[in-house]
Amino acid sequence: MFPRVILNGTLIKKSQQKKIISPENYKERFFVLDTKELKYSERRPGKKPVLKGSIDLGKVKCVEIVTTDLNIPCHYKYPFQVFYDNNYLYIFAPDNNCRQQWVTALKEETQYNDLATTYHPSMWMEGKWRCCQQTDRHTIGCVPYDPGRLASKKAPPPVPNRESQTKQDDTDMRTIIAIQDYTPTDGGDLPIQKDQTYILIDDSHFDWWMVQDFDGNKGYVPSTYVAGKLETDFNRFEWYNDNITSEDAAGLLSKDGKEGAFMVRKSSKAGHYTVSVYSKAPGAKADRNPNVRHYLIRQKKESESSFYVAENKLFRTIPELIHYHQHDSAGMVTRLRHPVSHDRRFSMPINDYSEGQWQLDPLELTLEETLGSGQFGLVMGGKWRDKKVAVKMIKEGSMPEEEFKEEAKVMMKLSHCKLVQLYGVCTQRSPMCLVFEFMEKGALLDYLKAKRGHLSKETLLGMCLDVCEGMNYLENSNFIHRDLAARNCLVSQDGNVKVSDFGMARFLLDNEYTSSQGSKFPIRWSAPEVIRYGKYSIKSDIWSFGVLVWEVYSEGRLPYEKRDNMQVVDSVNRGQRLQKPPLAPEDVHVLMQWCWKEKPDDRPIFGQLLHQLASLSDL
Repeated sequence: MFPRVILNGTLIKKSQQKKIISPENYKERFFVLDTKELKYSERRPGKKPVLKGSIDLGKVKCVEIVTTDLNIPCHYKYPFQVFYDNNYLYIFAPDNNCRQQWVTALKEETQYNDLATTYHPSMWMEGKWRCCQQTDRHTIGCVPYDPGRLASKKAPPPVPNRESQTKQDDTDMRTIIAIQDYTPTDGGDLPIQKDQTYILIDDSHFDWWMVQDFDGNKGYVPSTYVAGKLETDFNRFEWYNDNITSEDAAGLLSKDGKEGAFMVRKSSKAGHYTVSVYSKAPGAKADRNPNVRHYLIRQKKESESSFYVAENKLFRTIPELIHYHQHDSAGMVTRLRHPVSHDRRFSMPINDYSEGQWQLDPLELTLEETLGSGQFGLVMGGKWRDKKVAVKMIKEGSMPEEEFKEEAKVMMKLSHCKLVQLYGVCTQRSPMCLVFEFMEKGALLDYLKAKRGHLSKETLLGMCLDVCEGMNYLENSNFIHRDLAARNCLVSQDGNVKVSDFGMARFLLDNEYTSSQGSKFPIRWSAPEVIRYGKYSIKSDIWSFGVLVWEVYSEGRLPYEKRDNMQVVDSVNRGQRLQKPPLAPEDVHVLMQWCWKEKPDDRPIFGQLLHQLASLSDL
């Protein structure tokens, strides 16, 4: 019986330092964790992967996050360690969520081993342990190792001192919930993760609250990033307007005519609240203001997650509900895009756009040749700080500045070796632009056509693996692409393929995004539920990935090339699927058909596809 695969993906491995004078190397490796071992291989474009090492899980003595006071030289900044047979394997993940996922899985698989009682929380570097300064590499650890504390689990909250309890305890405000992630920008801040609970220490400042996690760490967080379960004072949120009538709300929301302008106000129904939102989609003609809809926030008393507007979307707090609908309409006429407040200003507005970090100086950006054009403008080659870059220009009038910034915020959240990296944005010049890493060999679709007849089957499979890795990262990050196709993937100088063009992407707080009426979508790559109902999910991306695999193995041919769009829709609705390309092995065709199941729930996830593709390459 074959071992069950638990996790796989691209991480960075730090080379073992045999001597003090040995150079340190950081290399990308494709890691696979199954129920028996942790193994890693070198991926080579156009060739089969080479197994570079493996660790028997039965020999693992410690798995833990690594802390370091040094600058990490590789582009993955989240290290963890695996201690086995008196050896240390240092691995770097692209983000904290990915690291936690690997550490938790490894701890769970090794929890019954003969484990270490102590470990070194930092690295062995330059002939000494960075944590305790000891110069014997084989000295025992300096910190107790707690194998029972899995990375994904939190200790129970401390018992509060009854003398210090206030009225807030009675309203459940001492225990607060993070409604979105926060990464500290100052040494006194505390990182928080969405949906985790925290202890409120001090809320005397309007914008910044002191909170404590259940490991005892304290720090400041933006007050609008957290909420109490039974909170009823929403004045600290810019979307709240106290004591305003529905007529006044409609007038205020209609003033600028912005799609998705919204506010929350007290309802005429005592003890309830209403969300009022402006949309250019007209409502009933009999209404005094047909462009403004009013949604009563209801509550199911018997449920912990009890607040809702659309009954199938329940939330523990009203701020959570609003935060969700800012990203997904989910039954409303539009997403909640622009909070509107009446005669109020906030002393320290929180800007998660990280503009100081990502706003590029236009004087450092030089434009050169035209690389192509897209829906929103030209794509040009250029230089930024002597680095070759691709610059996506946003032609005036094609996208409002707020939507441009929203796309940039989506891109900034993503960092993976199989995604085209965004370096920054430039809004201080016209037209506005996004600056990306430069991919020398251009679009995958054009590359396939240019190399038609000269690509090995190993190369074609490697392309599919690259895209699947990038999409697996997106899925684990709760993102969908919505326009996955060979034309939206790029090829680097060394033949690596990366997923690009997130112009249609939307951050998912749930597992599904419903498009607005009239949204355009690529018919030949779209799943049946997208064609029929405009419903996007990670499972509709799976369908599109199957079509992309078909594109790769047909070397860039147009899917359903002898049919027009209406004939394609008719064929898909009748259950017809693309035929197997001549270059595709039967196992690859089976994988395509798996992606094209009629019911989304019958389709795989990208992690499953990644494992299947890796097995086909004799990993």
